[in-house]
Amino acid sequence: MQGAECQGRRKPRAVVGGIFARVALVAFLSLTPAAAGADHLDPETGQLIIGIAPGWDSMHGRLWRLDRRGTNWEPAGPPVPVLFGKHGLAWGRGEIEGHDDGPVKVERDGRAPAGVFRLGTIYTYDESLPPGATYPYRTVGLADAWVDDVNDPNYNRHVVVVDPQRAPPWFAKNRMRQGDFAYRWLIEIRHNADPPTPGFGSAIFFHIRRGPDRPSAGCTTMAESDLVTLIRWLRADQYPRYVCLPRSEYLRYWKVWDLPAPSVLGVAGNG
Repeated sequence: MQGAECQGRRKPRAVVGGIFARVALVAFLSLTPAAAGADHLDPETGQLIIGIAPGWDSMHGRLWRLDRRGTNWEPAGPPVPVLFGKHGLAWGRGEIEGHDDGPVKVERDGRAPAGVFRLGTIYTYDESLPPGATYPYRTVGLADAWVDDVNDPNYNRHVVVVDPQRAPPWFAKNRMRQGDFAYRWLIEIRHNADPPTPGFGSAIFFHIRRGPDRPSAGCTTMAESDLVTLIRWLRADQYPRYVCLPRSEYLRYWKVWDLPAPSVLGVAGNG
């Protein structure tokens, strides 16, 4: 993983404990009133990203972008192919959760979290986002990291190490700037984030795929051009949400959660 920010570009806050400075970089949209444990989509949501897999164990799926138009949802473009975790999906800890059946997300299970999630900041190697993008972002530096150590108090949080030469043991593999093309842009998916619970999964993002058949350890990945389109489309003042579900669960929950009808997505069945 890698870190300076924008829309505006904010600076990291004060040093914590003398070891690292934790970045309280929370995007504007993540401060909306809806919280984990809701039972339907926040009515403030004006943009939806929907990822649907054929089943719980599917690593392949499709992703839609939709804009709210009054009481209706309209696709912002055609669906694009995406990859989920190498072992498929599992119920995550987000704004809306469903645990009627199916696996539950835990650290290093190789599954992408299912549910409804807010988005956080975009993290990038670059000094700016692609032209036309206005979403809050941070340019990551050599001291930025995302902690996946379940024993660390900053588990599943973005931190900035004060002195990378005297960094904690987890720093080497948790650095966000490692020159990996797949991490040029990371859009935070706020799974297990409010607050994080150790062991239930960390560092979940949208990012560039490594190949059409190379899934992630738990992120949602896509072709670079499709990720750039997503970044340019996102608007913080539309409070975007990410819905990630197997097809069967979308058909089960779309009415209850107030999601777009399957017919809007061209997904067969009405649940």
